[in-house]
Amino acid sequence: MAGLKVAVIGANGQLGSSLVKELGRREIAFVGFTRPEVDVTDLALVESALDKHRPTVVINTAAYHKVDLCEDTPGETFLVNAVGTRNVVTACRKISAIPVYISSDYVFDGAKRAPYNEDDHARPLSVYGAGKLAAEWMAQIGSPRFFVVRSTGLYAVGGASGKGGNFIETMLKLASGGKTIKVVADQILTPTYAVDLASRICDLIATEEYGVYHMTNTGEVSWHDFAGKIFSLSNIDADLHPTTTADFGARAARPLYSVLDNAHMRVIGIEEMRPWEDALVDYLEERNHA
Repeated sequence: MAGLKVAVIGANGQLGSSLVKELGRREIAFVGFTRPEVDVTDLALVESALDKHRPTVVINTAAYHKVDLCEDTPGETFLVNAVGTRNVVTACRKISAIPVYISSDYVFDGAKRAPYNEDDHARPLSVYGAGKLAAEWMAQIGSPRFFVVRSTGLYAVGGASGKGGNFIETMLKLASGGKTIKVVADQILTPTYAVDLASRICDLIATEEYGVYHMTNTGEVSWHDFAGKIFSLSNIDADLHPTTTADFGARAARPLYSVLDNAHMRVIGIEEMRPWEDALVDYLEERNHA
């Protein structure tokens, strides 16, 4: 990794904070930018920041990610996710840096009912998913050398407060209040620990194997059963009940099956991540010692 210098945009988020820690652990030179320091919707600001530090790789974790709110704010969604990505890629091109864009399982419609590989047709169901797919295109058309990394159900201890928590923290908070908890049982995914994802992204950027990659922990589970595992590992007797996506009535449509097959990662020799159950154990241990 000689000569590698990484810029992380969104360095105080769940993935961004995990990347900063992993880069530091590997002794890779890096600079982290929070949103006040680099707002991706401001091209001049992005160009100025990257030109000053001259990174060789720029990992863009910035996102407008409030999925239901995106349905009512498509302009802001596309401004941050798609135009923001174009701005980062444009700035990267000027300094010959390699852009890395973090995308989502929500680019798929979930109709396949089998793990999606990188070559499967993307068909988002929501404004958020459409914005993420548009961002992927911006990354691909804006640079001959790029990485697009799709992941699912991301969580981490660091950066969770800035997002307003994550699924695990939401479940634990609801359980502590003694509330009846209803969680959808018909949406299947692979929850992914940002610590594990950050490690694989660092492996990836050390290569020249550019393209689109799926990167998740292994296995699959419904949101309901994931919640059940959280409570079981935490020794909490929660009042948990299954519900359906239709009955839950979220504003934005979600894919019912969005497990990703990490096919391209295996092809280039990057080791699969551990099962999601093992990652969850480590997360809960980490949060208890934070």
